[in-house]
Amino acid sequence: MTQILEKKTSRRLHRAWPVAAVGFITLIGAAGFRSVPSVLLDPLHEEFGWSHATISGAVSINLLLYGLISPFAAALMDRLGLRKVVSGALVLIALGSGLTVFMDSSWQLLLCWGLLVGVGTGSMSMTFVATITGRWFVERRGLVTGILTAAGATGQLVFLPLIAHLATDYGWRVPALVAAGAALAVVPLVLLFLRDYPSDVGLRAYGAPEGSAAGQRVQTTGNSGVRALSALWMAMHKPAFWMLAGGFAICGASTNGLIGTHFVTAAHDHGMPPTTAASLLALVGIFDVAGTIASGWLTDRWDPRYLLIAYYSLRGLSLLILPSLLGPSAQPSIWVFIIFYGLDWVATVPPTVALCREWFGVDGPIVFGWVFASHQIGAAVAATGAGAIRDAQGDYNLAWYLAGGLCAAAALMSASIGRKVAVV
Repeated sequence: MTQILEKKTSRRLHRAWPVAAVGFITLIGAAGFRSVPSVLLDPLHEEFGWSHATISGAVSINLLLYGLISPFAAALMDRLGLRKVVSGALVLIALGSGLTVFMDSSWQLLLCWGLLVGVGTGSMSMTFVATITGRWFVERRGLVTGILTAAGATGQLVFLPLIAHLATDYGWRVPALVAAGAALAVVPLVLLFLRDYPSDVGLRAYGAPEGSAAGQRVQTTGNSGVRALSALWMAMHKPAFWMLAGGFAICGASTNGLIGTHFVTAAHDHGMPPTTAASLLALVGIFDVAGTIASGWLTDRWDPRYLLIAYYSLRGLSLLILPSLLGPSAQPSIWVFIIFYGLDWVATVPPTVALCREWFGVDGPIVFGWVFASHQIGAAVAATGAGAIRDAQGDYNLAWYLAGGLCAAAALMSASIGRKVAVV
């Protein structure tokens, strides 16, 4: 009888998978607002007369806080728990998005798009992914990291065409409210189903051998901010941290900061309707799902450094040829770019998380938060810089070329990272 009960128990779905599913849905909800800025650059410029650089500056604050809050949020998750931090973050996103409908001055744009949503999204960014996979999984960590990372792309896929059509038909305020509602709708799921550690429900982490400490609650003391800063101080003494942070800064510049923020406007400069450009950008989300999940699968099997070298090199080449591909309609050549860029969009995340875990052990999620902060610093610089280039030169060509060259530098940084024995 005992053997039968053990056999039935082993066949049950491990609680790690429902937790990962809730994390996936949560990240989709948060992605709703992040789809809004790239579509609304032109509508806000036309209604308020604000320059592209001013509007891009608000996006830059958002991107910057999205990264800088991450390591502190990771430490706070250790103190307060995932549910409190993530549900509070979703409420902040909804508040910031909803209040934009009342703004009439650029400082309010900075407050709503920049501060409120930046803090909210930063509190449940990629460190949320690293925390879930680090606590709940030993086997399939890379794969699950890829799946959860793809949630942002799925959110973009779901919301971007909808937001573009709503903005065209009803004005920019309606999609801002839709994004706020999407974030709020996920809060009940977080409160009901998300749990902090497998040991809280009497389990080990998925795939953890008997006697392993993986998935056991770790008691933390002291101030969360101090812990985040201590992890940074420790990481700064290792060259691997600087190579990972430098490469990820370029990753952010070439994705969220440049393509994510300015592709719709750049395509429109070449005569392409905004709805068509937004649909193309949404397709990046389709292929990003496949690319990121595949990258997670590969990270479980291959040297993550080599994956990063390949991703950055190929991304740089695609950016160098982009100016020659843009036109008034979606020609086959731009479709090839969209498919390729989608596959490569955030494929860098699983190998970067794996390297942080190898080098920094239990502090890996917090250190990844700092690496991710560099990603958003790069994104913020690129968002503002590309807007300034567009205002000064009338096109984005120089921005594409600079980003392509920087991707080559990121590939070289990845090649210089040493290996360390992986930490289970």
